[in-house]
Amino acid sequence: MDKLLEQIKKGVVWPFPGGIHPPQQKSLSNSASITRLPLPDKLVVALKQHIGANGKLLVEKGQRVLKGQALTSPAANWSVPVHAPSSGIVTDIAPMPSAHPSALPELSVVIEPDGKDEWVALNPINNPTTLTHDELINIIHQAGISGMGGAGFPTYVKADTKQPIEFLIVNAVECEPYITADDTLMREHAIEVIQGLELMQQLLNPTLCIVGIEDNKPEAIVAMTKAAEHNEKIIVQTVPTIYPSGGEKQLIKLLTNREVPSAGIPADIGVLVQNTGTLFAVQQAVYEGKPLIERVVTVTGNTIHKPGNVWALLGTEIKHLLDCQGFSPVPQQRVVMGGPMMGFTLPTVRIGIVKTTNCILAPDHKELAEPGPEKACIRCSACADACPASLLPQQLQWFAKSKEYDKLQEHNLFDCIECGACAYVCPSEIPLVQYYRVAKVEIKEQQADKIKADRAKERFDARKERLDREQEERQNRHKRKPAAKSADEKQKVADALARVKNKSDNGDEKSAVAAAIARAKAKKLGDQSAELEPDNSEVAKERALRKEQARKYRDQKSQTDESADTAPVDDKKSAVAAAIARAKAKKAAQANEGTEPVVNEAPQSEAPVDDKKAAVAAAIARAKAKKAAQANEGTEPVVSEAPQTEAPVDDKKAAVAAAIARAKAKKAAKALQDAEAPDNTDNSSSSIDADVPKSSDDKKKAAVAAAIARAKAKKLQKEGNDQS
Repeated sequence: MDKLLEQIKKGVVWPFPGGIHPPQQKSLSNSASITRLPLPDKLVVALKQHIGANGKLLVEKGQRVLKGQALTSPAANWSVPVHAPSSGIVTDIAPMPSAHPSALPELSVVIEPDGKDEWVALNPINNPTTLTHDELINIIHQAGISGMGGAGFPTYVKADTKQPIEFLIVNAVECEPYITADDTLMREHAIEVIQGLELMQQLLNPTLCIVGIEDNKPEAIVAMTKAAEHNEKIIVQTVPTIYPSGGEKQLIKLLTNREVPSAGIPADIGVLVQNTGTLFAVQQAVYEGKPLIERVVTVTGNTIHKPGNVWALLGTEIKHLLDCQGFSPVPQQRVVMGGPMMGFTLPTVRIGIVKTTNCILAPDHKELAEPGPEKACIRCSACADACPASLLPQQLQWFAKSKEYDKLQEHNLFDCIECGACAYVCPSEIPLVQYYRVAKVEIKEQQADKIKADRAKERFDARKERLDREQEERQNRHKRKPAAKSADEKQKVADALARVKNKSDNGDEKSAVAAAIARAKAKKLGDQSAELEPDNSEVAKERALRKEQARKYRDQKSQTDESADTAPVDDKKSAVAAAIARAKAKKAAQANEGTEPVVNEAPQSEAPVDDKKAAVAAAIARAKAKKAAQANEGTEPVVSEAPQTEAPVDDKKAAVAAAIARAKAKKAAKALQDAEAPDNTDNSSSSIDADVPKSSDDKKKAAVAAAIARAKAKKLQKEGNDQS
């Protein structure tokens, strides 16, 4: 470290790879002092002029603002405010074209100056050494200061770094052709720049401060050396004129021989770099209490009659600067914001100056010719030789054209500082830098989309986990919790467990416990089945009774089928069958002398009314005839029961059948009495009397028939009583 410090103090410079020597063209604008422009008709102040988030808007349309009044307040990390460049009325708050190659709209505050240029109350600090670290950082933050020579990185973030800083470097190289803003600022305000450097020294406490200036700025070197004489920790170092020696990484290599790692920052190697204009703004914020509302801008080019450097209020339209400096446009005029190497052509001159605007270039066609058509690469390797970052521009261009973003990152695309040296030396006029810029944007968009997708997935997973947890909690809430047991119940349970444990040595007791459990389960199942299944015992009894009756019916039907081959199908046939049966009975009675005639129980007046009844009557008659024949042979008469056409299905039907049988028996008895009477004058029984003989034999037969009828009636009555 001591050896390195000695080398630096001796003025040793370490070269970086690559670099080019384009025409400087600085003499057009550095010969005159910095001038002030008249107030413009309107100021278009963009809310975002730095890397980071927009601030929170503090004003509204129609409001009057003072010079230096804050228009926004910091609302997030890396957010710095913007201030009103002059007093006036806020006429509009709307998206306006931005200072970007695309001129995409950015939210802006449009102020119409009132010409008074009335300042807001300022709070200057005469002795900054009394300020604490946080107080000084807060002043820089609230002043809205951001990097004024590069990408616009918030200065308070750099100044509040927690990493130890060994070398604080002032980038006063200004290597871009045409630009002389920092040169003239150092010549005219070297003391203020050194004061700003000392304030950063107070914050960072570096080992050494190095002011790097190209050797083509002799007046600035003298002014800065004189202003820093009183501070032994500040040295002014001259570096050779080569482009792009003003790049941050290239300047660090030149002055300290240290290299910033790929994808790293200077603070990683103990170095911090600040721009000349940034240090001047820090001095103004602390010593004068002024926020950043203006900066030095170089207005130059062959179409400008009065090229030079001007104090431009932030938000001043570029057209106003050009008109004030005598702009004479040519056909197809180009206006470039920045230098010819790293600047970009503006689509319109109605764009306001921002904090990073250091040059407005209006060249003619000879001065900055339009690039010709792109030709095929001839593989001359001139681009690789000129690259200050030791990259392979040709290979990167192929990957960019084929959109191979993974390979671009593998070849360190983001180490490219977009200096344009490769495109400057390309004989095929390939716009290499444009390929790199587009590829960087697309890669960043992909990374941003991936981050969004990852965050969305995290939110989805967190939401799903929360919903599952809430559902589980709801289910647990609805579960019935067991009632808390009293002390007595707990004691009873403990005693029971103790008894079971004491009896565990006996094998029978285990089986007893198991049996008790089985009985409890059986009882529980029985209770459940009793509750769930209906009592079908009565239905089962009725079903069994019907089956028994059906069996009896089948037996009776089989006996009936033996006595009768076919059943009558109509009234005539049934009548014939009945007549035949009566004739057979009469003949059997006559042949059997000494017996009484058989009385036919079925009078003709009671003929069946349908086929079914007729069939039943015929079957009864045949059965009676058969019984009479058996009785005549000396056998015991068999009482045939009237067959049932269908099995009884309930007690009611059985009762009806018994009633019918009793009625028939009663009717037969009455007929017998009528037959025994000496004077029978009832016309209703004429059909019966016609068949009954008047002799003693006939009386015997009638008595036998009556006995049979009574037996039948008695049997039918008994069956009816049993069924009922």
